[in-house]
Amino acid sequence: MKVGIIGATGYAGGELVRLLMGHPQAEIVWYGSRSYIDKKYYEVFQNMFQIVDSKCLDDNMEELAAQADVIFTATPQGFCASIINEEILSKVKVVDLSADFRIKDVKVYEEWYKITHKSPQFIDEAVYGLCEINREDVKKARLVANPGCYPTCSTLSIYPMVKEGLIHPNTIIIDAKSGTSGAGRGAKVDNLYCEVNENMKAYGVSTHRHTPEIEEQLGYAAGEKVVLNFTPHLAPMNRGILVTAYASLKKEVTYDEVKAVYDKYYGTEKFVRVLDEDVCPQTKWVEGSNYVDVNFKLDFRTNRIIMMGAMDNLVKGAAGQAVQNMNLMFGLEESMGLCQAPMFP
Repeated sequence: MKVGIIGATGYAGGELVRLLMGHPQAEIVWYGSRSYIDKKYYEVFQNMFQIVDSKCLDDNMEELAAQADVIFTATPQGFCASIINEEILSKVKVVDLSADFRIKDVKVYEEWYKITHKSPQFIDEAVYGLCEINREDVKKARLVANPGCYPTCSTLSIYPMVKEGLIHPNTIIIDAKSGTSGAGRGAKVDNLYCEVNENMKAYGVSTHRHTPEIEEQLGYAAGEKVVLNFTPHLAPMNRGILVTAYASLKKEVTYDEVKAVYDKYYGTEKFVRVLDEDVCPQTKWVEGSNYVDVNFKLDFRTNRIIMMGAMDNLVKGAAGQAVQNMNLMFGLEESMGLCQAPMFP
């Protein structure tokens, strides 16, 4: 497959390049970057020296559509929606790593992202690319909305309990931590070394834009509208997301009963690992990989369950999941190019 990447010089785009370089059925033909046009790709990411000699090109999606079989748009919110059209989608499949097509209600998208949606006509068609849940729809899609990093980890950690009706969905509280790469590669004062090192801070409290995405996906699982609390924190690390979520149980359950529920949904999944009893997920155990580690703890004293998940925000939270979606869209082995073991230490 011939692959084009628009936004190839951001963190997610760079991770796409790294993964696709090891994909046996993919050839990158377009390294798109508005900021580095005509610059050698390895001059932007020196780790690609003597690996990628190509020059960065512009973001001409129509020209790219004539050359590629699939296009990844690792771009800011609003870009893909502003440029996508029927002619492009008739020629090429698109995996959008932004939020432009994740949320089905255009009014909700515009309220949370503070921009006007330029292509609402494609929202219904776009498939939310959380492979473990929407696998069959992804296989038939020509436009996939690659999920956000926090929603991927949060939804996969909580989904079995909501789907089986074992918790009250409107009691869910999600506490999440992310490495600084989740904020992107752009220069920001809040992400300077002296601001982040030896520091932890909450941000986007009650206003983070991934909130409606998580609510929508868990709402589909619950069969009802879900409203929850989601608070993200910035952690002094490069990569990783750790989610700790809390909810009230609807009835008394045992560990074995809940473990059976998680195994029902993830027992045959390649990339979701349900850990052994009393083992809490850690970001270091999934770094550099497409794996998500999940587990739970029953708190009988408060009649709540604590649901936990850890993953790499740049791999399963962005580029790895995008490649996983591409594999499904083209009828390839879903794990192709994604079987790297996590790095440790």
